[in-house]
Amino acid sequence: MKRPIAMLTATGHAVPTRVFKNTDFASIGIETSDEWIRERTGIGQRHIAGAGENLTSLCTAAARTAMEQAGVTASELDAIILGTASPDRLLPATAVEVQAKLGASRAVAFDIDAACSGWLYGIQVAEGMLATGNYETILVIGGEVLSRIVNWKDRNTCVLFGDGAGATVLKRSTKGRGILSAYMRSDGTLADLLHRPKGGAADPLTPEILAEGTHLLTMAGREVFKNAVRSMADAADRALDGAKLSATDIDVMIPHQANIRIIEATAKHANIPMEKVFVNVDRFGNTSAASIPIALSEAHAQGIVKEGSTVMFVAFGAGFTWGSMVVRY
Repeated sequence: MKRPIAMLTATGHAVPTRVFKNTDFASIGIETSDEWIRERTGIGQRHIAGAGENLTSLCTAAARTAMEQAGVTASELDAIILGTASPDRLLPATAVEVQAKLGASRAVAFDIDAACSGWLYGIQVAEGMLATGNYETILVIGGEVLSRIVNWKDRNTCVLFGDGAGATVLKRSTKGRGILSAYMRSDGTLADLLHRPKGGAADPLTPEILAEGTHLLTMAGREVFKNAVRSMADAADRALDGAKLSATDIDVMIPHQANIRIIEATAKHANIPMEKVFVNVDRFGNTSAASIPIALSEAHAQGIVKEGSTVMFVAFGAGFTWGSMVVRY
């Protein structure tokens, strides 16, 4: 176990006001049912951004909650790191727009695109920045507005995703609290299994691409599922090994909230009973980079995660990217 460098001191989250239930898909012509979706994914509803809501507004709201909890002002922020795969604009980074809304004029701000692993990647980048001694207080956010990049005619994907943001404030470790181990990996050879095929600089938007919908998210569901289970199981092992801990030492496991079957398979592999696993995929769906920080914020607010808790995070996303972390909160 390494000596902790960075610790998570506060959390916050924000989601759109509109709740879209499984039974609401009939209203947009999708042939499915609440039973079908719940049985395969565990999802019962998700939050969908409406008029006046975007990634910047959600991330700013989540950040303000975390900053208030930490007793940190905008002028004290040294950096803002935002994990997202659905930025408000392709240029500039959404992090700088959040910076402007917060009035954090001293902070360096940038985005990380590692899909569902984005917040975990951001935490590890922040840890490295704190280790240099040049930074004291870093805001790490995971946020998505996936409802605007999914194909609402594709039943296999549109039922999965939701919108939201979660934020955390990181400072240098004290009293043995902080990140005990961390692990990151990626495999670009599998990128085409979960991606947006066109609409970027390689294939700029055209009327034909818009008509085809090939600028929207597509997924090879079965292959993604198999790789997610395999990679998250490996990441859980690596996190425990790195921290020199066993499954019995983990108080709470907070996995990426993609699918209840993936969560259960990962917990089973790690020998962590489901009563120790925090699950909110039923209420939020898959919010990609936002899912772990939203879950952490809820778990902290409910007293499930508290000072002294040993928490494991594990994620898997498009890229493919995956990672894990063990933290003494």
